Amino acid sequence: MKTDFVYPAIFEEEVEGGYVVEIPDLPGCVTGGDTLEKSFSMARDAIGIYLSVLEDEKKEAPAASDPSKFYAEGKGFVALVDVDMLSYKQRHNKRAVKKTLSIPQWLNTMAEREGINFSNVLQKALRERLHV
Repeated sequence: MKTDFVYPAIFEEEVEGGYVVEIPDLPGCVTGGDTLEKSFSMARDAIGIYLSVLEDEKKEAPAASDPSKFYAEGKGFVALVDVDMLSYKQRHNKRAVKKTLSIPQWLNTMAEREGINFSNVLQKALRERLHV
């Protein structure tokens, strides 16, 4: 599964200050911020949200366009915005999902005697197995 994405973004400077940011490859994906730093941060979040929704809907993320196809008016500019979806999800998706599993009774008895937290053990094992 691909986790790193880079999309061109059009940054348009507002008259009152700040920027409006559009991600043309992701229709309707528009955000902004009061400063350049905040605008980049908001663009990463907007891309993260957009790609998370696509994933939930079992849809593929669109390929990134060549940034030279885009033009910004006035003091605006085109920049590449990168998003590491694995990091994004670790920061923003804290909801737990209940899973039912089966283990041999003797293993369950031993683990309960030792006070082992099954959820923590499973999470650790999954992280190791998935290299995250």
